[in-house]
Amino acid sequence: MSTAQIAFLKGHGTENDFVIIPDHDGRLELSPAAVARLCDRRAGIGADGVLRVVRSAAHPEARAMADEAEWFMDYRNGDGSIAEMCGNGVRVFARYLQRAGLAEEGDLAIATRAGIRRAHIAKDGPDGTPGGITVGMGRAVLPDGGITVTVGERDWPARNVNMGNPHAVSFVDDLADAGNLYTAPLVSPASAYPAGTNVEFVVDRGPRHVAMRVHERGSGETRSCGTGACAVMVAAARRDGADPALLGHPVTYTVDLPGGSLVISENPDGTVEMTGPAVIVAEGVVDPSWLDAVLG
Repeated sequence: MSTAQIAFLKGHGTENDFVIIPDHDGRLELSPAAVARLCDRRAGIGADGVLRVVRSAAHPEARAMADEAEWFMDYRNGDGSIAEMCGNGVRVFARYLQRAGLAEEGDLAIATRAGIRRAHIAKDGPDGTPGGITVGMGRAVLPDGGITVTVGERDWPARNVNMGNPHAVSFVDDLADAGNLYTAPLVSPASAYPAGTNVEFVVDRGPRHVAMRVHERGSGETRSCGTGACAVMVAAARRDGADPALLGHPVTYTVDLPGGSLVISENPDGTVEMTGPAVIVAEGVVDPSWLDAVLG
């Protein structure tokens, strides 16, 4: 991967954090081992995942989207595996483009493996606080079939929700019921999630207000998960009899996560929107000799 110094930035969305690798022309070979090393919290930079910033026209998986979205978010989980989407990652990706002068306040299209996601960068506040970023997350898919999530000797029914990536959403009495979430909870039947899944545990906080913890596939427990928050909102709305398609108006929930809060809305046409913060905290250069040494 490293024949020269590699520029990076560090950012987070509600404390779901990422190493951002600008690779506009798609020249880097980002191996799973390199991603895992960069994300290592003790021996690397530390992050839940890597966002590689590539022009859509320069990436084989995104060329077909290049006419609509100039930039492709090549997202990798912290263990180096490839993921379809990351909602918090899209917000941080948009913030990077704004910081780099590649996007302005207003609307922006971003290519992902789950298709094009449309973002809106709000104006900064009067005090200079960066404006929130709203991302159109597409429509939730709700596959049929019963799902069960197990932690230790306890199990709960779960809702299968796909937001471009898979989720199993369980409502519990206490978020501590999820255990330590260092390892993935058991989800059955396994055939429902052939490539594994993210698992959310949810409690109620008030009317249209919930809190969650999540085990992200390939990353373990994270401080936040944007697609997971969207899946939780959709599952909660269905549980509460608040399907926007039946009500004829948008439904909005606040979803609290360990790293902050996100506002999730579902429209009558089924499209889901997520609004939250995105912050760039640092930038620097990866020492190529370090990366070569640990990968060699």
